[in-house]
Amino acid sequence: MLPYAAYLRVYEPLSAFTEQERAFWAAYADSKDRPRRAFALEAEHAEAVRRLLGVPPMPAPGAESTNAYLRRIEETLYVCPWQSRLRSWVAFARFRGATPIKLADRFVPRTIAEQTADDFDRHKQKGGSSSLRTHIRTSTWHVPTSWFVPFDSAERWLVLGHREEPSAEPSAPATPTTTAPARNLLYVTSMAQARRRVARALVVIRRHVGEVGTLTEVEEVGRWLEEFHPHSLVELDYGGLVHVMDDATLQADQSAAELAAALTGLDTGQEELAYAMYQRVIVRWKSIQALESAN
Repeated sequence: MLPYAAYLRVYEPLSAFTEQERAFWAAYADSKDRPRRAFALEAEHAEAVRRLLGVPPMPAPGAESTNAYLRRIEETLYVCPWQSRLRSWVAFARFRGATPIKLADRFVPRTIAEQTADDFDRHKQKGGSSSLRTHIRTSTWHVPTSWFVPFDSAERWLVLGHREEPSAEPSAPATPTTTAPARNLLYVTSMAQARRRVARALVVIRRHVGEVGTLTEVEEVGRWLEEFHPHSLVELDYGGLVHVMDDATLQADQSAAELAAALTGLDTGQEELAYAMYQRVIVRWKSIQALESAN
């Protein structure tokens, strides 16, 4: 079973990587043995489960993953490395920081936890701040509101079973390199569009709402996007969340459009419309997030 998580990903063009990395990813793209898109999430999840159920458990892989998600548009290959080790380090550091030591010790023995932290510290010292850049962000049990800001409703691509029901025909940026999962909801846009929409949202929120939590969250997404090549692609993948949402719920989910309408309403003085659209997004995702604690 897939973990109930959504993913925000950046795919950089092959030209953004070093010469050695370009050669590796080009060969990887031609490999018949690499995990295909339809099974990549399952492969990532299975790898993590094997580590955590081992004796002793391993919070992070011993070496960095050599896998990636790929997209190809015309002659350009776009690469989103899994970075399983780095993402595990970052997630484990957050877990330790938010969990009492005695409780954390029940999940991972302290000696293993300290070794994992030491390995992460050495990585940071060796590579500096650039070594902490992850191409993938993960959110369990919900999609953060700020993640919808970079996208337009026309970039939505919904697949239910073996039937495709896109909001619009997938344009070139939204066409996967390999077969998509039988059930999925994706948004894909260019980095230029994503940055433009984030910048506009920040102006609107600052002007009409002020310093609120939503502003901070959108700012964080904007800073993250600035770390990548300007000709990258940005993807929002509902991932395993599509398995806790029935067909009707997925078809009715127009979160990106509703959030855009809320921002437009704020900017044009239609406060009631802005509030109603924003509340639709918030209520939808609170109801899904509540499933985490359901029996």
